[in-house]
Amino acid sequence: MAFEYKEVLPGVWHIQDALGVCMTLLVGKERALLVDTGYGLEDVAACVGSLTDRPLTVILTHAHHDHALGARWFDAVYLFPQDMDIYPVYTGKQRRQNVLESARARGVRMDERKFMHAVLPTPSPLEEGVVDLGGLRAQIILCPGHTPGSAVVYVPERKLLLTGDDWNPCTWLFFREALTVQTYRENVRRLLALPFRHLLCPHRTELFDRFMLEDFVEGLRDEALLRTKDVPTGDVEGVHTVEIALPYHQVLVFDQDKFALERAKEAR
Repeated sequence: MAFEYKEVLPGVWHIQDALGVCMTLLVGKERALLVDTGYGLEDVAACVGSLTDRPLTVILTHAHHDHALGARWFDAVYLFPQDMDIYPVYTGKQRRQNVLESARARGVRMDERKFMHAVLPTPSPLEEGVVDLGGLRAQIILCPGHTPGSAVVYVPERKLLLTGDDWNPCTWLFFREALTVQTYRENVRRLLALPFRHLLCPHRTELFDRFMLEDFVEGLRDEALLRTKDVPTGDVEGVHTVEIALPYHQVLVFDQDKFALERAKEAR
């Protein structure tokens, strides 16, 4: 397997798959929780099994293919209902084909036929609340933004926030299902009420400090959001994507038209 992993905090394993996306395994004394499943090119369940033999629950922070396709290696996964309608889109044939092309370009070996035809479990509805793993708790929080059903996970014993794609040093908010940057900003700002000290995100391997998110949110003032530059993404046709540069080389790419429309509504 091409997985790379590291125990970044006691009982917290950050796992990177062959195409570079990360998932996080929380291991308590009694149970374990896997947050996201990666692209699913290789056997995620086997990798997790090599790290713990605790009974495992699997949740998806959102329904995008780089987080959800690995669900094929598990019997059951959980997802917030707000993302259920996009789950079959992002785990469907076209997305799988795109992933295959990326894997081939990077020389990742896999059973392509099984990947294309694998049956994924229909997610069970995820709910907000605290999962007690035994000496380690995971508080699951709905935080709409990157998608309507985006989840984050707070681990109080480690003062750790798992951000999903609601925050990465380069955060994307231009997908058609993404919320407006104004609503996203409000929802993410609420997370600052949690007493976390550390951040883990899916598109970096390192552990970040709290100030990264604080400064990120502080930089999302309307006057700054009006000073952006166009940036082509190539991912979503017909969307006016712009980029705002934020402290510590952070970037937010968002839908300018959604932002302008929301401003117009607020001005009425």
